Amino acid sequence: MEHKLSIYNTLSRKKELFVPIHNNTVGMYVCGPTVYGDAHLGHARPAITFDLLFRYLQHLGYKVRYVRNITDVGHLENDADSGEDKIGKKARLDQVEPMEIVQRYLNAYHKNMEALNVLPPSIEPHASGHIIEQIEFVKKIQEAGFAYESQGSVYFDVEKYNQQHHYGKLSGRNIDDLLETTRELDGQDEKRRSVDFALWKKAAPEHIMHWPSPWSKGFPGWHLECSAMGTKYLGEQFDIHGGGMDLVFPHHECEIAQSTAALGKETVKYWMHNNMITINGQKMGKSLGNFITLDQFFTGNHASLEKAYSPMTIRFFILQAQYRSTVDFSNEALQAAEKGLQRLLDGYARLQKIVPGTASTVELSNLRDRCEQAMQDDLNSPIVIAHLFEAVTAINTIVSENASINSADLEELKATFKLFVEVILGIQLENDAQTGADAYKAAIDLLLRIRQEAKTNKDWATSDKIRNELTAMGFDIKDGKDGVEWSLK
Repeated sequence: MEHKLSIYNTLSRKKELFVPIHNNTVGMYVCGPTVYGDAHLGHARPAITFDLLFRYLQHLGYKVRYVRNITDVGHLENDADSGEDKIGKKARLDQVEPMEIVQRYLNAYHKNMEALNVLPPSIEPHASGHIIEQIEFVKKIQEAGFAYESQGSVYFDVEKYNQQHHYGKLSGRNIDDLLETTRELDGQDEKRRSVDFALWKKAAPEHIMHWPSPWSKGFPGWHLECSAMGTKYLGEQFDIHGGGMDLVFPHHECEIAQSTAALGKETVKYWMHNNMITINGQKMGKSLGNFITLDQFFTGNHASLEKAYSPMTIRFFILQAQYRSTVDFSNEALQAAEKGLQRLLDGYARLQKIVPGTASTVELSNLRDRCEQAMQDDLNSPIVIAHLFEAVTAINTIVSENASINSADLEELKATFKLFVEVILGIQLENDAQTGADAYKAAIDLLLRIRQEAKTNKDWATSDKIRNELTAMGFDIKDGKDGVEWSLK
């Protein structure tokens, strides 16, 4: 079938057919973490969302250069232009070098991403490793007349930029109204208006991380790194820029302004943003203190968790929702995802054992096309999963000998499951099923062996008791000619 990918462009606020700028090569830039603490569930969503996109673009045959940055300098508290650097503050509290903080949490982040089966990006640049590029970018903005120096710092002149361009086009904010409300602050601060944002900040004496520049010994503003590194690795125009919805304003809005001011043109063709993970209706994040780290999910070591949840359960939980929709955390939702994942994997395992017949009495030939169509509709992973669940029902019908499938259709079904379960959705079979689940499965198998022995000894009371109690717990027990099969309902 012809491959057409439609994605929602935050800039145009509509779905658009994806057409790469450079033929068969795709440039994709995604904002990575600020590494000053353990990764939490909120970090997992953009990582998995853009991993899904990365995987699908490669499946379509594109060569993808995927850049995911690491913020290790310049991100101040409350995303402001004043206060402490988040990493510098953590380093001061822990009495270590800032790069020790960066390395510690980056190592942990990579370990978490590997557990979630998130593919590594093509390039993972650090903001602190691109100070020269950021200084040169500031010079270009100054030369274009959209920046001013004040007391050793350099700020972006939003009002002047807005006179020639449109500051607020990504977020939809009315910047004219915002400028009117901030004029009274003129002269009370380094900045002419509070809406202006820092390109370069002069470092206070106690500030740990700083570099020499034409303006002062200081450090780059948070927004600058992505403009500089995106341009360095993907060129002055590239295809996709992604991140969480919380980055639309001010971060990505500022990026558009910086890049347009420095280069005289917009850099990004498609802006993509995943929605938030919430807990009790609030965004989950460090600033609100309501986050649960990924390690805590994997071990169950948190007061809000009823049990541990495997990395693949977390991945499946996130993929069950379309990336632009909100996902609300609850133990009930995670346990439902756990059961759903187990049902899918059980069906996949049964599929491998099917012996083909001479004819197909189930209609599964269009499964691949339907899954492709769902993915092409703005990465609609929950619809893909729904189609796979329908196929699991058909697989169970074949296994119970109430239907049959011929050899060609069976091979196509196996190939389709492998493609969408493993390659595109990125569900790792052994990693999930053989961590804490090994002992769990062994315990169920032991109970069923005891039940079988009871049946052999005609101890029907024990046999029925085991079956009935397992059924009450949510297990589906099927006696077949080749033995007993079980799964979560």
